[in-house]
Amino acid sequence: MNFNKFLKFKIFFILISSPLFFNFPKADAAEEIKITYSIFSRTIKVNSLKTFAKEGKSTKKLKRILKATGSSDKEIRAVLNKDFEIPITIASKLVYSEIGNVFLRRLSYIIHPPRANDERTGMLALRASLIQGINLGNGKINLINFFEGYPTKTVILDVSAMSKVMNKVESISELLTFFTNSPLEKIKTN
Repeated sequence: MNFNKFLKFKIFFILISSPLFFNFPKADAAEEIKITYSIFSRTIKVNSLKTFAKEGKSTKKLKRILKATGSSDKEIRAVLNKDFEIPITIASKLVYSEIGNVFLRRLSYIIHPPRANDERTGMLALRASLIQGINLGNGKINLINFFEGYPTKTVILDVSAMSKVMNKVESISELLTFFTNSPLEKIKTN
């Protein structure tokens, strides 16, 4: 009986002390967005972007980066705060559908984790970010929630890849039209 108590105490001690000795990394929200263009890069803190989106206040570094976009602060804040309402179950079905895979594959070249050597890693991170962002927004997602739900501390935003996609705006708008009409209705009914 005494040995049994000792064994329970030992197991309890191991369970309590293991987090102190084994520091397991935890997948937190993104802390920074690294904007890359060719060999140049700039980093924005997600918290400073969130403060700018909510209150309009920005750091000097953020002001310089936002000025480079050529858009007014009001327009940028509107884009950052634009909410899209989508139930998490529908979003989950959508990101695992065929068209969702195509969309995520293309987006993974623009937004991806650091040192991601394959599109699969980028796609998994995007899926997680979308689902977690919707969860954080209680059924709604915006860019801030998207970045807060990203599963790595740093998010890479590749401007070169984004400009290639922006040159094909018509095909993307057609894709978005397709996304928002027929498949979404079909997913809702299933």
